[in-house]
Amino acid sequence: MIKATNKLRLRLREILILTLSLTLTLIFACAKEKPKPAVQKQAQQVQPAEPVKKEEAAPQKAEEKKVQAEAYSYDPKGRRDPFLSIIEASKKEREVEKKKKSLKPSEAYDVPDIKVIAIAKDKDRYYAMIQLPDKKYFTIREGMSLGLYGGKVIRIDAASVVVREYLKDYKGEIQPKDTILKLRKEEGE
Repeated sequence: MIKATNKLRLRLREILILTLSLTLTLIFACAKEKPKPAVQKQAQQVQPAEPVKKEEAAPQKAEEKKVQAEAYSYDPKGRRDPFLSIIEASKKEREVEKKKKSLKPSEAYDVPDIKVIAIAKDKDRYYAMIQLPDKKYFTIREGMSLGLYGGKVIRIDAASVVVREYLKDYKGEIQPKDTILKLRKEEGE
């Protein structure tokens, strides 16, 4: 029993020493090289001068008091505001991007917010009437762009409209997402 506890203590001591050495190695290996301070000119030693009369000493004191303060200017171009949340900043960027990108009213809303009001068929093509959240109506056909994320209407049939959007997933990869907008029976009659 005593031998087992001694072995355990030795093992824990070895683990502690290895952990500390690994931590110190990583700290020193990953430490970035600090920028070297700018070399400043050192003041020259002043040799004692001959005694100066009081009248001549006054202008020298005025000159010595003039100290130039260094001015620092900050250029925030290309940098985010450190006092804003990263999430809020990215939302604002997306909103600005959406406003720039959306040329049509049908591209200003998310696809699930759009309602299909009616579907009509011409000789060989289907058309759908949609209602946007702002109560405006539009007629769409296959191949038209719809939604915030550059979605395209890929299929319209007698009962539904299928819109394909390409969105980034949690890994950052672009994946297609199909949204089916169904025609409701009470709206179609």
